[in-house]
Amino acid sequence: MAQNEKLMEALQMIVTSLSQQADGHALESRILASKGYSKLAEKYAEHAEEERGYVQQIADRILDLGGKLKNEAKPEMPVCEDPVEWIKADLKISVDGLAALKQIMCLAVEDVTTYDILKDYYKDEEEDMYWGEQQLELIEAIGVQNWLAKQL
Repeated sequence: MAQNEKLMEALQMIVTSLSQQADGHALESRILASKGYSKLAEKYAEHAEEERGYVQQIADRILDLGGKLKNEAKPEMPVCEDPVEWIKADLKISVDGLAALKQIMCLAVEDVTTYDILKDYYKDEEEDMYWGEQQLELIEAIGVQNWLAKQL
C-alpha cells in the first residue's frame, strides 16, 4: 500500500474516532452539568468543540489531498456518572490516543501541512493528558470531596 494511502486511512481513522470522542465529551459535559459540576461541564463542553475543530481540519486535509471522506460507524462508548471515574477514563483515552497519533505522525513526516495539523493536535491532546494526571494527583492530595467541591 502506498504511503499516501496509509496516511489517508490514518487520517480517516482520526476523523472517525475524534468525532466520537467529541460527542462523548459533549455528553459527559451534560452529565456533569446535571450533577452541578459546572466547572467540569464547561471544560468538557469546550473540549468537545476543540475536538470538532480538529475533525474539521483533518477532514479538510483529506479532501485537499484528493481523498474521500467517510461517515463511518462508531463503536458505542461508555459514559461515566462518576466524575473521578470519568477523569480516569478520559486520561486513558488521551494516553492511548497519543501513542497512536505519534505513529500516524511518522506517516506524515514528508507532508509538512498534514504534519503541522497533527503536531498541533498532539500538543492539545498532550495538554489534556497532563491536565488529567494533575487532577488525579490533586484528588489524591486533597481528597475526592474537596476536589468535587472545587468543580461546582
